[in-house]
Amino acid sequence: MTEVDAMHQTLMAREIAQIPAAAAALLAQTDAVQAIAARIAQDNRQFVVMCGRGSSGHVGVYLRYLFETRFGLLVSAAAPSVVTAYRRPSDMRHAIFIVISQSGRSPDLVTATRLARESGALTIAILNETQSPVADEAEYVLPVRAGPEKAVAATKTVVLSMIAGAQLIATLTQDDALTLALARLPQRLGDALRCDWSPWSARLQKAHAAFVIGRGYGFGPAREVALKLTETMQIPALGYSAAELRHGPRAAVTPATPVLVLRQDDEAAATVDELIDELVAQNETVSAAGGPSGTLPWIGDDHPICDPVAMLLPAYRAIEQATRARGLDPDKPRYLSKVTHTL
Repeated sequence: MTEVDAMHQTLMAREIAQIPAAAAALLAQTDAVQAIAARIAQDNRQFVVMCGRGSSGHVGVYLRYLFETRFGLLVSAAAPSVVTAYRRPSDMRHAIFIVISQSGRSPDLVTATRLARESGALTIAILNETQSPVADEAEYVLPVRAGPEKAVAATKTVVLSMIAGAQLIATLTQDDALTLALARLPQRLGDALRCDWSPWSARLQKAHAAFVIGRGYGFGPAREVALKLTETMQIPALGYSAAELRHGPRAAVTPATPVLVLRQDDEAAATVDELIDELVAQNETVSAAGGPSGTLPWIGDDHPICDPVAMLLPAYRAIEQATRARGLDPDKPRYLSKVTHTL
């Protein structure tokens, strides 16, 4: 790419391209991860509460599967309105409270973190902006080290937050296979960035709605892709698990609603493969990444915890391209600001 080409890129495109190098820098910094893992191991907490909205909430969904499958703790999603609107703080003496935010400035997250700590939780903030009100309220901060992210639609911070969480799980469980896979991940992210998902992008350009499917470790990333479609392309897009789609939502899938399926090679793969084959046999518009039924370019299987995160990069690129082709600006989603103030 020439310097002139780079100057004419959208902010979203530039920040997607920065993810592999930023991931390498993040993974090289281990002090915070080791300190947090040591504290969790020492405290013997009984459950985890994830707190985040939008893309950060989807990071929480991804981390839920990691904590439940790899560390054996039940995970619940926080409802900040319980404390901000209803003013009913919960007993969190046995909880790990993990708040995920890009800016660390939304008032509801600040309040929820403060009250969780006051209620006895071990509070951990996964943040890009470590000098922020949420950071001030949390006992521990796990920085994602994304650097400045100027596009309103977050990409770099989302991927790095997932990687930071995976690094924490690998350290906490002393999982050598996952640690080695994370070491390979920056290179694989670079390779994934070169995967051309323009066939899916082309299907999106005239779509009035879309679906994104994943399961297990791929469910959080699937929901994140769906959100990016909605906020940048201004179309309703829904992210479902491969199992959940059959419980009603399948009725809304038609050839006019493109379906993207993210498939990692693990115990959930068989049900994902079955769904892909079923949708194709029923003449639905399906694009799939990974596995024997994959139709989109992919870099091959590696660790199932890492692969759905890597799949975000070609998906983000395709969404950015489809948004521009639709005559919209991916850097300026309607009614969305970089810091969303909710209470």
